[in-house]
Amino acid sequence: MNTGIQAPGAPRPVGRYPHARRVGELLFLSGIGPRDPATNAVPGNVQDAEGRLIGYDIELQCRSVFANVKAVLEASGARWQDLVDVTVYLTDMARDFAAYNAVWAEYFPDPDDAPCRTTLGISALPTPIAIELKCVARIATQATGGE
Repeated sequence: MNTGIQAPGAPRPVGRYPHARRVGELLFLSGIGPRDPATNAVPGNVQDAEGRLIGYDIELQCRSVFANVKAVLEASGARWQDLVDVTVYLTDMARDFAAYNAVWAEYFPDPDDAPCRTTLGISALPTPIAIELKCVARIATQATGGE
């Protein structure tokens, strides 16, 4: 059985899809970005007088996207430590990879305990964000019965 999950503490999806879907012990998260759940604003984005994006802070966006992933995990009954695979999309690999990698190392200080990771440089995301994560986690089932 699979169950779609909407996480109240995460930003609304930008389309018609759940934040996550559980299939057995696996939890698949839809792409999660750094938008603020309360305001829908993108942390660190700088706009000109006409509202065009002219700059952003990748470190703020990394911390925000990690917080949003954590909110979806927790709403789904999982923990940060349950992540097993993360695909990261960066809109400017040359500019942002080092800063993103440094923030990643803060959240996953021991590489042996970190999830597997793939990082891709892409030309754009559906909203004016610089990073998005696609995650898979494993939720251990609780044993039933007396042992």
